[in-house]
Amino acid sequence: MTEATAVLRYSVRPAVVARYLGQLALVQGALGLVPLAVALAQGEGRFAARLAVVVVLLVGAGLAAARLPPVSRLQTNEGLVVAALAFTLAPLLMVWPMTSERISTLDALFESVSGLTTTGLTTLEHVAGRSATFLFTRAWLQWIGGLGVAVLAVALVLGPHADARRLTGSDTPESILTTAHVYARRVLAVYAVLTAAGVLVLWAVTGDGFDAVLHILPAISTGGFSPYDESLAGMAHPGGPWVVTLWCLLGAVPLILYSRTVAGDPGALLRDAEVRALVVAVLTVCGLLVLAMHFRSGLPWAEALRHGAWLGASAQSTAGFSGLSVAALDPSSKLVLVVAMLVGAGVGSTGGGLKLLRLLVLLRLAQYTLQRTAMPAHAVAPPRLEGRALEAGDVERAAVALLLLLVVTLLSWAAFVAAGYPPIDGLLEVASAVSTVGLSSGITGPDLAPGLKLLLCLDMLMGRLEIVAMLVLVYPPTWNARRAEAA
Repeated sequence: MTEATAVLRYSVRPAVVARYLGQLALVQGALGLVPLAVALAQGEGRFAARLAVVVVLLVGAGLAAARLPPVSRLQTNEGLVVAALAFTLAPLLMVWPMTSERISTLDALFESVSGLTTTGLTTLEHVAGRSATFLFTRAWLQWIGGLGVAVLAVALVLGPHADARRLTGSDTPESILTTAHVYARRVLAVYAVLTAAGVLVLWAVTGDGFDAVLHILPAISTGGFSPYDESLAGMAHPGGPWVVTLWCLLGAVPLILYSRTVAGDPGALLRDAEVRALVVAVLTVCGLLVLAMHFRSGLPWAEALRHGAWLGASAQSTAGFSGLSVAALDPSSKLVLVVAMLVGAGVGSTGGGLKLLRLLVLLRLAQYTLQRTAMPAHAVAPPRLEGRALEAGDVERAAVALLLLLVVTLLSWAAFVAAGYPPIDGLLEVASAVSTVGLSSGITGPDLAPGLKLLLCLDMLMGRLEIVAMLVLVYPPTWNARRAEAA
């Protein structure tokens, strides 16, 4: 780092970070009242008492932070630090309430991280038969996490680049910042409507309202927690898994596009390149899984079609529901799942992975590189996507996101291979955690070594925050460079 560059760096301002974390604490405290009410209604006093303490602590911290002076400008590194700390500290607060279900502290932490990152991996041997409050709290954590990442995706993480402009409908960096609150309100409205509609539809299909809530909250957040050990296979009504799968796909679409469709642009969804890419990816993954399940695993065509559709949609949307044991699949099916999970869903959706838009950017760049070989050296023809010229920052961010995703996946995979797990199973487990999916090859469970449980927790956090935010949190200049004025 040159001296000239160092002069341009600003470290985060602790008071600014504390103020924004306080605002998030107030929101989380308010949201915590919902599982608290469920605990009280179910007569589960121990769980309710612990949740009440957490809510009081959150509200107290939020009110204390509200006394800090407001700021007119949030630095990029401050926004990333706020996002990283919010997703890191929130699961820690839920550990104590979760241990009231008589699970270990480490397993309670794993469950909380998996919930808030909308992953769906679990170290619990059985979830069926556990208390209604525990099952609801897991689903509620995923719903909160899905909403949080959909909003933070533009407000804090993506920044003023083409992908953010596409979501917000803004053409200048300044307008993105000023419309962040409008964007958040629109996403919240869409998220709430989709959730309510899903609950009503699944309730009408299965006739069980509470079961509908426990499945739709994780479905729209592409989380994957199920109240059944067999996931989708545990649902009594044959139509239930199809409704859940549909809502997983709805959550994998950039949520702001629904708002535009309702607001007078009915073709917004059909025109969007990322939505079209999602359809192609889901059909491709489902088709490959159906063929592999029939010819390699020996499933009849009817079963292969059903399970291939459920599992393919779940993997590509990064939801994590399944109707059969992933561990029993053949290696080619597992490899298809790994690729689908790593690619992931749409930018501004509740899904994880690299994101389809970034893949489109990189594919367009590769196509452009080939086209340049047939052009004169002096020709000016910048690469374009969706009619918009790609900026250097767009390509840079897509390339960095892919590089970091692969590095984290490979390093974590090496740890599982070193521990003696089969390579393809270890790769699937790590890809599932990094892409916040939740599909498991059978490795994640109560007997998994504590160090590997913590590694998966880190993978889930890094994947949910797209790795950069976590790196910024531990980057020394984030804290020890010169500070800007507080105003």
